[in-house]
Amino acid sequence: MSATTFISDAILFDMDGTLVDSTAGVVGAWELFRQTYPGIDVENILSCKSYSLSASHGVRTVDNLRNHCGIQGPEELEREAERFEQAIVSTSTENGRQGIILLPGVAAALEELASARHLPNPSWAICTSATRAYASSALRIAGVPVPDVFVAAEDVTQGKPFPDPYLLGAKLCGVKPENCVVFEDAPSGVRSGRAAGCKTIALLTTHTREQLEAVKPDFIIKDLSSITFKRLEKGVEVTIRQD
Repeated sequence: MSATTFISDAILFDMDGTLVDSTAGVVGAWELFRQTYPGIDVENILSCKSYSLSASHGVRTVDNLRNHCGIQGPEELEREAERFEQAIVSTSTENGRQGIILLPGVAAALEELASARHLPNPSWAICTSATRAYASSALRIAGVPVPDVFVAAEDVTQGKPFPDPYLLGAKLCGVKPENCVVFEDAPSGVRSGRAAGCKTIALLTTHTREQLEAVKPDFIIKDLSSITFKRLEKGVEVTIRQD
């Protein structure tokens, strides 16, 4: 097993698929929305091997609903996006589903980083495509502390794959994006981090290695159990263990 170590000014985490697994609720929400929009192809959207997932996972809910349900009006989009994300929470434990849970390695990572979430010099942040209301609920359910730097869908004009979420995350941490490392599970998120100038580490939690290799992250790992964080007086030491 080889190891790579470097120092980053700030760690910028995606949420769904990186810190928490909300797949159970996402499945329930799309099944619920099929009742209103019978033309949507839920199976294709949810298929890990489909182009649709690569295009939709890690993208803001308003953008997904525009693309898959044909909703165009901004007020209706916001209203339906809120309903969809509420459905992720409410359906995540229906019919024996597992609920919203922590992914491997997250507990250990946060044990090291959580005390460093406070301003004026936070060393980690969450930059998610989810709305603040849903993301806050999901993090609470999974037991993830909300950092002071918490970028949600409504905080940016353009979501992932545009660089805006990670540029804002770095700015609010008071550091340069090129001195940050982004942890992402989705191709759209890796593109966002790369476009922002950040180092990018992709997790094999929702997509295939081939899908992630196509967007050229700096590293690809199984999940956060392959990472060790060590807080420094300034920044964080990151060690990547690869087989």
